[in-house]
Amino acid sequence: MSDTPQITDSHCHLDFPDFEGQLDQIVANAIDAGVTRMVTICTKLRNEPSVRAIADAHASVFYAAGTHPMSAADEPMATVDELVALSRHPKFVGIGETGLDYHYTADSAEVQKQSLRVHIEAAQRTGLPLIIHARAADEDMARILAEEHQNAPYSCVMHCFSSSAELAKAALDLGFYLSMSGIAAFPKSQELRDIFATAPVDRILVETDAPYLAPPPFRGKRNEPAYTAHTARKGAEVFGMDYADFAVQTQLNFERLFTKAATYKAAA
Repeated sequence: MSDTPQITDSHCHLDFPDFEGQLDQIVANAIDAGVTRMVTICTKLRNEPSVRAIADAHASVFYAAGTHPMSAADEPMATVDELVALSRHPKFVGIGETGLDYHYTADSAEVQKQSLRVHIEAAQRTGLPLIIHARAADEDMARILAEEHQNAPYSCVMHCFSSSAELAKAALDLGFYLSMSGIAAFPKSQELRDIFATAPVDRILVETDAPYLAPPPFRGKRNEPAYTAHTARKGAEVFGMDYADFAVQTQLNFERLFTKAATYKAAA
């Protein structure tokens, strides 16, 4: 294992039922593959205690919490104070995921925008990175991110980025990061790979979004953090880099953005 390049799965969902009763093995699989850190994401704040417990139970797991845009209309509206209070946990490293999704839930667009702005303010107040989900809402997303960044700067990752070149540029121009998921490794995703190739390599993260979006050769099966390595290998190809060098770069990128995870020291 010492010779395996180390990477971080910057976005997964270890509290989902797909992993029930298997987390010790899932985490062990990840570490064997060189995935030595994972950020598990809470998508509904009422589930935060169970997500926090996973991070507490596994040394290599950190967590973030927010209200997923597709749930914004069905969940209580988060408050800035609530998110700030949660952020005091030593392994809470990001705000979200939040964002806009008009693909299935365009009818709740106004509620999603309100929720997004709450999460942005929490990121501004805590200094923790915002974790954005964007789907079929590029224009509103770019506008709101820019408006709020002008009000007060904050850091951000466009998780599982699979949107337009225009949204990629808008995010990069604000100093934000783009995260590669298994989608970037799909055979038909050349257009997306071309978008990533135009980005600075020091602004790229890798993730699984497990249990979803498994990269080849596991496409169509349950994804897990260990498979981040397959996406990262494709990322290395996109940037014309050796895998070990790309792994080092994405680690540096993750630690620059998720500073709380980078400086975390477990209690003695």
